[in-house]
Amino acid sequence: MMFVALKMLVGDRLKYLGLVVGLAFAAMLITQQASILVGLAHQTGSFVRDTSQADLWVMDPEVRFSQDSLALQDTVLQRVRGVAGVEWAVPMYQGFLRAKLPDGSQQLCILVGLDDATLMGGPPTMVQGRLADLRQNAGILIDEDARKTKMRMRRGGDRGLEVGDRLTINDQDARVVGTYRASKSFFWEPVVYTTYTRALRYAPRERKLLTYVMVKLRPGADAAGVAAEIEQATSLKARTNEQFAEITANYILKETGILVNFGLAVGLGFVIGALVAGQMLYNFTLDNIRHFGALKAMGAGNGTLVAMVAVQSLTVGALGYGVGIGMGSLLGKIVGDAGLAFRMPWQIPVFSAGAILLMCLLAGVLSSVRVLRQEAAVVFRG
Repeated sequence: MMFVALKMLVGDRLKYLGLVVGLAFAAMLITQQASILVGLAHQTGSFVRDTSQADLWVMDPEVRFSQDSLALQDTVLQRVRGVAGVEWAVPMYQGFLRAKLPDGSQQLCILVGLDDATLMGGPPTMVQGRLADLRQNAGILIDEDARKTKMRMRRGGDRGLEVGDRLTINDQDARVVGTYRASKSFFWEPVVYTTYTRALRYAPRERKLLTYVMVKLRPGADAAGVAAEIEQATSLKARTNEQFAEITANYILKETGILVNFGLAVGLGFVIGALVAGQMLYNFTLDNIRHFGALKAMGAGNGTLVAMVAVQSLTVGALGYGVGIGMGSLLGKIVGDAGLAFRMPWQIPVFSAGAILLMCLLAGVLSSVRVLRQEAAVVFRG
């Protein structure tokens, strides 16, 4: 009987393909929008993940995301170093400053100052030069991609910044000594690295300029315990890399409305799929109602008929899901290569499969009710 159900399903090629295409589009839309949302959330913490040499970040308790620079007192560094379980602690400066390129154009940058002695917290991958080159006079590192785009000179010759080029940051001299490559970031301002002492000279004069203290734990030390001791000693907040990235993602998703927008897109994909699958499967059942009546007249029970409808629903659901996931993955590869946010963890295909299964169940229930109400005598009417 299940073979008969499949023969009935593929007998009407147009409706069969319509069902598969409708569910495939729904699966693709759900998968794509959810993956873009996860990709954007992941990008918000890219700076924290790229700066993963430390185990803890000590910051002002009111810091809401990784680029929310709230200054600390300089004495905090020594107090953190005195906490048991801390192997080393180094300062970091981070702030938004305007850079003036050699052609006169200006670009807002995120200036990061690294500890002069250790240069801990530097970029993950160097492209040109070495991290130690920051110790050269007025040395800075710029992003390899940003130098060709946001920090590109268009006056007097269209070209990106090169090693050796000079620019000014807050009206003070700076020289490019190397370029680096980092993970794609949600924040669009290019990140410029220099030493901590030089960053304090570039920064506007303020009473407090220390932004973060990066902490490395001793082997075997408990991160939660050390964090609690630091918080008690300094009245500040100590967060792990994962916690810092998480609060950054939560803040950005909540305050920018990204979560609502992409959530609506995912919901729209579910509604479209449910309506298309429900309507087309119900119409398919109506077109074949006399066949179901004939089977009922020949002794097929209600359970058998419901199973036939279920097989039809699950078959088109499985095919539509497979095609949709494939299309979503292909589209993700295309937008990912273009530099846009796309990240598909295993939970997204599972979530999409659950959504498609629910659509098919709803459509199957609607069609099954019509089949069960069908009288066997209808097959003998003229």
